[in-house]
Amino acid sequence: MVAPVLAAPSLAVGGAAAAYRAAMGGAEALSQGAGFGEALSRAAQRAIDVGHGADTAASQALTGQGSVTDVVLAVSRAEIALQTATAVRDRVISAYQDVMRMPI
Repeated sequence: MVAPVLAAPSLAVGGAAAAYRAAMGGAEALSQGAGFGEALSRAAQRAIDVGHGADTAASQALTGQGSVTDVVLAVSRAEIALQTATAVRDRVISAYQDVMRMPI
């Protein structure tokens, strides 16, 4: 039972890499001429899709069609996507508040 616990940090790193690749997909769209709003919308949709994937994996595991490993991976990816979305939201709010404090 020790091996899965030791493997957990590597799963988190893989999930972080997946979240980074998803975020970079939004950056690529921005550099190709798409607007910031569209890139942000696309990143939010990807985070929602990751959450739905975690729900699907959990449902499959409950019915005996999926493995616990798939559920752990899917939930880890969903958690990282949620943490990333929360961090981006906090930065946007902070930037807005900084702009509102600027003297005219």
